[in-house]
Formats: sequence, structure tokens, C-alpha cells
Amino acid sequence: MSTPDAATEADQPRVRSTHDVNAMPPLARAIPLGIQHVLAMFVSNVTVPIIIAGAADLSEAQTTLMIQAAMFVAGVATLVQSLGLGPIGARLPIVMGTSFGFVPVLIPIAVGMGVPAALGAALCGGVAMALVGLFLPWVRFLFPPVVTGTFVIMIGTLLMPVGFAYAAGGFGAEDFGAPHHLLLAALVLVIILGLHQFGRGIWSETAPLIGLVIGFVIAAALGYVDFGSVAQADWFSLPVPLAIGIEFHLAAIVPVVLLAVVTCAESIGDIVGTTSGGMDREPTKKELSGGVMADGLASVFAAIFNAYPQISFSQNVGIVALTGVVSRYVVAIGGGFLMLAGLLPKLGGLVSGIPNAVLGGTVLIMFGMIASAGIKMLSHIDFNKRNMVIIGISLSAAIGLPAQEGIYAGYSENVQAIIESGLIPGALCAIVLNLVLPRQDRVFRDDV
Repeated sequence: MSTPDAATEADQPRVRSTHDVNAMPPLARAIPLGIQHVLAMFVSNVTVPIIIAGAADLSEAQTTLMIQAAMFVAGVATLVQSLGLGPIGARLPIVMGTSFGFVPVLIPIAVGMGVPAALGAALCGGVAMALVGLFLPWVRFLFPPVVTGTFVIMIGTLLMPVGFAYAAGGFGAEDFGAPHHLLLAALVLVIILGLHQFGRGIWSETAPLIGLVIGFVIAAALGYVDFGSVAQADWFSLPVPLAIGIEFHLAAIVPVVLLAVVTCAESIGDIVGTTSGGMDREPTKKELSGGVMADGLASVFAAIFNAYPQISFSQNVGIVALTGVVSRYVVAIGGGFLMLAGLLPKLGGLVSGIPNAVLGGTVLIMFGMIASAGIKMLSHIDFNKRNMVIIGISLSAAIGLPAQEGIYAGYSENVQAIIESGLIPGALCAIVLNLVLPRQDRVFRDDV
């Protein structure tokens, strides 16, 4: 028999806070927060198919198809990751998108063997990632806080140059570093910092979105926005599975599967970064396993629908750490918007028209917040000589090796691609050192 107090408590509505991972905020608050996540990753998500299609000399129609597929698949993957599907999905505020990490390996495959071979290798890589996620509870010992925290710092640090490249106009821009790019990025950065630090409530939480919108409007007024892609795009189009085709070649599968397995460390790092940066806790075994499985199965789904491997987007981990908004339903709304963008090419064309400098002003602070989340994770470990060696050598490998191309210039393209990523050698160093270094300082007896 319930007491009056208990009945009154049961009748009270549940607080719908953006700072509760399982709470659904009011739509008026959740929709702009969800769109904010999409805007932060949209350009990066569609850049991967553009790069690979250009290298493989695909037709304009095939390129458009792959861009549309990238948006649609990212939306579906985000919904599965945030809402869950049985044991699949972390059920955390994680945005999924096309991984940049596979680009150096997939380009030579797409050029030498064809895009269908690249998609077939990506599908196999997805299967490998899903298997790692399935057995993750048994291999979780490979990823203690010193490893995952170091990896999160690597992600943020290695993305920082990318942020500055966007702020300067984007990779390959003819006027790279022009003053108007840098001033526009600086304006967006100042707006976001001001709102985040001095704003309250929704103004602080949507600081990146407001900065993007203001920057976009100013860029459009100054004539820096190209609306041509909007005019040429169709109003509605359904994604077609296997429209590009799939082929399986062992020479293509092996390097992609190896990269996929190691990339699981990046996924784990993003999951840990999300819970640490947004909720100040470690992820559960179920969240880690479900999250990595979602990455793998989403990559399989992506290959079938003419898209490339999917993984959690680090810049969105930065948004969670920056705003403190951890509601997974906010991210799910963003996933729905991504799906809609994949079905409505004109909408996708509008969002993809955001100037790189505007995006750069936004991601600069986000990438920095990722590294800050990694530092916060490491603050809970003992800074003994063992852990400091793991952190130091891993960061040296991740940052130093890619900066000295001559060291590995004589190796095969696949080996070069693995080293150039920085994340893979850094992650391998952290995992191996954690396994082989003694966990306690050795005591040596003085000779008599």
C-alpha cells in the first residue's frame, strides 16, 4: 500500500533535463540542439565520398549518389547508436558519420581495383569491428583508463591541425589562409566562447549552433556562400542499395580489416570521452560493447548502401563536453535530420554550403575540448613512472611519426596509411606498453 507521499511523488512529472542521458527535453529545446550536432559534422561526413569519388574518377551522378548515401547512412547509424537496437548501440549521445581514418587506405583500393572493391573491403572491416564489439567484455582489460584517456588526447590533438585548416578556408582552397577566412573563423569562435561562458540555459547550450548560423549569414551577405549545389539538387530521392556494386578482393580486405580492428580503440576513446566529458563517469561494459558493435554493423549497412565505414564523430564528443547536453534523444533528433537530408538532396545541399571558415571557427574549440576530456580522464589515474611512460611514448608515436614522412616513405602504401593516421601507432603503443610494463615499481635488493 502506497503512502500519500509516495503517490504524490509518483504523480510528479519526470524532469526533462538536457543533462540527463535518458531524458527527452521539450522539442523546442531538443530540435535546435540536435541540429547543432548535425551542422558540426555534416561537411566532414560528406567530404569522404567526395574525396574517394574524385580519386576514382566517378561520374557526377555516382558522386551525388554517394554523398546522399553518406547522409542517409549516418542518420540511421546515429539513431541505432543513440536509441539502441537490442544489444546494439551504446544508448549514449553519440553521432555517427563516415570515418576519415579509412580514406588513405580506401583511395588506392578505389583507384587500383575500383570502388566496388573498396566497398567490399569496407563491409568486411565492418564485420571485424562488430566481432570486436561482441567480445569486448573479454578484451576490455586492453583498454584501461591510461590507454583510453591517452587515446582521447590523441584524437583531439591530431584533429587540431584539421580545425585550423578549415579556419583558413579548407584543404585545397586557392585562397587558403586569406584574411577573410581567418576573420570569419575568429568571429564565430568569439561568438561561441562568449555565449558559452556568459550565456545562460539555452543560449549557452546552443552556442555552437548560434555561432554557425551567424557566421553563415555573414558569409552569405559577403558573397562567400555558393548556393549552386542547392539549385542543382533534386527535391526528393531514395537511396538505392548496391547501386555502385560490391566486390571482394583479398588484397583490399586485409589492410581494411586490420585498420578496422585498431580503429575500435578510437570508438572506445570516443565513448569514454562522451561519458567522461559529459557525465563524469566511466562507460559501462554494455555501453562499450554495444557502441563498438553499432560501429561495425553500421559500416556493413553503409557498404550495402554505397557508403564507407561509420564511426562516432569526435567533434560531437567535443560538443557534449562543451555544452554539457547529454540527452541521447537530442542526438537521435539529429540522426533523424541526417536521414531527412539524405532523402531531400536540396536540404543537404544547403547545409553542405556552410563555408569551411565558419565550420573551422566552431570545430577549433570542439577539438580542444576533446583533448581536455582526455586530460580529465587521466586525472583519475596515478601518475607513476609506468603510466607516464605509456602516455609519453604513445603521444610521441601518434604525433611525431606522421610529421616525419621520410621515416616510412619506403614502405608499402598500406603501411604508410596506417602510420600516417597517427592514431593507430599511438594506440598500439599504449596497448602494448600497458601489457608488458610492470604494474608495480620493482624493488632491487642492495648487494651485500
